[in-house]
Amino acid sequence: MILRPGSRAVALTAIVTLGSLSLSACGSGKSGGDGQTNYVTSTGGISTVAKGERKPVGPIKGETLQGKHLDVADFQGKVVVINAWGSWCPPCRAEAPYFNKVAKEMKTKSVEFVGINVRDGNKSLSEAFEDDFNMTYPSLYDPTGKLLLRFPKGTVNLQSIPSTVVLDRNGKIAARAIGSIDDSKLHKMIDPLIKEK
Repeated sequence: MILRPGSRAVALTAIVTLGSLSLSACGSGKSGGDGQTNYVTSTGGISTVAKGERKPVGPIKGETLQGKHLDVADFQGKVVVINAWGSWCPPCRAEAPYFNKVAKEMKTKSVEFVGINVRDGNKSLSEAFEDDFNMTYPSLYDPTGKLLLRFPKGTVNLQSIPSTVVLDRNGKIAARAIGSIDDSKLHKMIDPLIKEK
């Protein structure tokens, strides 16, 4: 098929746009679900849920990349940041330094960080990722993505990596972001929850 100059420009623009969108997340960026999640999305791409409308998360537990048992329920009374990532995902690599930085800043403020490493069949690649970024918090090893099914429908899915979910002190989902985020967005998700009574 031969494209006229005007058609080629349109096609090239579409390709460049699609390429840049694919760099923002390693998946579709859609969370799926039935739309009954009570999320309100800000212009910065952070979705929040009003305190009275939050839903609890299912059991998030298993073996970490270091072979230790971890159960998110043990962090009851703390704000918990859960980040789903994969070593194969460029946006995950881009956001990793920000997560590490904020995790260090928040350690004394009753905030815990937990990773969920998904779609990595080769555990050594995941371990190398953690070493490369000198990660200071643990990640559950979940190569099939079954832990993501324990979030309420419409919160996250396997095609939307990276994804971040923040639980309030009662273990309920208070905020989420689909795609790569930086330290300022992390603070926008966490700081209001630290102040909650």
